[in-house]
Amino acid sequence: MADFITNFIYSLIRIATPIIFVALSSTISQQAGLLNMAAEAMMLTSALAGVMFSAICQNVWLGILGGMLASVALALFLCWASFVMKVDLYLMSISLNMALVGGTVFVVYLVTGTKNTTAGVVQSLALENIDIPFIKDIPVIGAIFSGHNLFTYIALAMTFVVWYLLFRTKLGLRIRASGQNPQAVESVGINPRKIYTLSFVLAAAIGSLGGMYLSMGYQTYFIRNITANRGFIGMAAATIADGMPVGSLIMSFVFGLAYAITNYLKPYIVDAYFMSALPFLLIIVFYFLMSAYRSQQEERRLKAARKRLDEEQMKRQAKT
Repeated sequence: MADFITNFIYSLIRIATPIIFVALSSTISQQAGLLNMAAEAMMLTSALAGVMFSAICQNVWLGILGGMLASVALALFLCWASFVMKVDLYLMSISLNMALVGGTVFVVYLVTGTKNTTAGVVQSLALENIDIPFIKDIPVIGAIFSGHNLFTYIALAMTFVVWYLLFRTKLGLRIRASGQNPQAVESVGINPRKIYTLSFVLAAAIGSLGGMYLSMGYQTYFIRNITANRGFIGMAAATIADGMPVGSLIMSFVFGLAYAITNYLKPYIVDAYFMSALPFLLIIVFYFLMSAYRSQQEERRLKAARKRLDEEQMKRQAKT
């Protein structure tokens, strides 16, 4: 039983890694007052570009840099179309998501002659798993927290980086101010569109790591639709967390739990279609539970506020 729990938590952390990156990516754009609905496209772009650059340069870090730059280029195109050419941001994001699902397959076909994967043709590199000194020798804890891919530890560290950026830097203040009151930001000489663009660039750079984890961490090749809608899952995690970095991290683990449960139920469920839908069904259940909890908390706050107002009114009446 102990081994089962240990392996389950280990797989949960591994599965949640790409969702954490996308959730943190969406957190930055949400703090700027915008939804990063193109996260799926950014992940697909970086996942394929990272593999290609890694294979060409035979250097994993140059591959990661190439994948990140490709995702940033996509974000800049989205910002140009939305903020300069006045195209609707969210319709453009959805269009890019749909286009990149087929576009990445087309590029794979041009390079490999197949429409499914780069495996066996493109010799890509990947980041290695890391054993943490001292922690790896601790029973249970070492088996859970040591031996993960470097991408996983970067994702956990990125939570603090994003929090520090948003709440401890001048840039973070401008991002949050642009999201809360862009007119006030513009009145002091700051162009909100530049802040929006910078927010999307940062979001694309962070979200790209989630895509490259799938193709250069978890495995060493790109496959068709490798993200499997994790971009939308990460966006949902950030939305439920109200755009807060730590909350996004927690919700990423909650949604990762749905995938982990599905993996362990595979030997017991034969229907492949139901298995593909099961993670999203569990996520819907989690979402309803979280919404019900938040509604209950809001109702309690309103009752407490009414009680304080009634007490203050009674005190004023007693004085008069």
